Amino acid sequence: MKREGIIILGIESSCDETSAAICRDGKILSNVIASQDAHVKYGGVVPELASRAHMQTIVPVVDQAMKKAGIDLKDLDAIAFTQSPGLIGALLVGTSFAKSLALSLDIPLISIHHMQAHVLSNLIESPLPSFPFLCLTISGGHTQIVLCSDPLKMEILGETIDDAAGEAFDKSAKLLGLPYPGGPLIDQYASTGDPNRFHFPEPQIEGLNLSFSGVKTSIMYFLQKQVKEHPNFIHDHLNDLCASIQQTIINILMHKLKKASMETGIKNICIAGGVSANKGLRNALQEQAEKYNWKLHVPSFEYCTDNAAMIAITGYYKFLKGEASNLHASASARATWD
Repeated sequence: MKREGIIILGIESSCDETSAAICRDGKILSNVIASQDAHVKYGGVVPELASRAHMQTIVPVVDQAMKKAGIDLKDLDAIAFTQSPGLIGALLVGTSFAKSLALSLDIPLISIHHMQAHVLSNLIESPLPSFPFLCLTISGGHTQIVLCSDPLKMEILGETIDDAAGEAFDKSAKLLGLPYPGGPLIDQYASTGDPNRFHFPEPQIEGLNLSFSGVKTSIMYFLQKQVKEHPNFIHDHLNDLCASIQQTIINILMHKLKKASMETGIKNICIAGGVSANKGLRNALQEQAEKYNWKLHVPSFEYCTDNAAMIAITGYYKFLKGEASNLHASASARATWD
């Protein structure tokens, strides 16, 4: 006999994490993530290696998520999967698996936009944010300010016109000689550094769009000049450099988020995406929330990086609306929002 409630299996494979999660009636019962370590020595994600790793781990990861949730295949009502954006080879693994399983079980298939799912990661844990809310979505590939009016109604108010914030962190870390992934290391070293020791220009972009390419370039030229004069400059000032770089990037984000809040009158503020795990950013958000009387919602670290829980929760809300894909749904490296 089928269990009560709507049960969704979520599958995420957009980059270098293979993840599966079970959602029942909007509650996450399991969220299993298998990360890939093979990319560290290359200084970035190697698409071919990522695809092969997904092929090796997707079956055991899904099996573990099912067992952890105490769910059988016959209990599933639908399968949600990341369709776009991401690495095409990695997406194809998750897409093919989801389509095959949905076909074999004769249940609906629900395609999910990765960035919309990041926004809805804020609906995983109680207390849930009130609608409408603004979500600062920041990752290695995207930086956006999104107005979310209900679970399936979103509008991008502003986004980066060049590099993403996560990319700025990682590339700055590389300039400092830090290993990949460097963003979390900058956060770590920044905790004991002086954020006002060095100053880098913040771009003046009209509206709510953002830019980080110029910041990265100014950091590069600054370091080249200093190292030429003092070869041990980076080593001697690493903590202060990290703190100053981090503060510059965070200031850019906070300036635009404050502007968005003032223009829309919305004080319900959320964050999402891998960079939202940054402790410096979280502290800055808390300070701004107290200053401007924001109602701040910050997901747990588990739901900030790529994970299937956010795919499952998005699939749940789409299921309630009767939104499903057909078996012709195909993976897409780049795709616009619905």
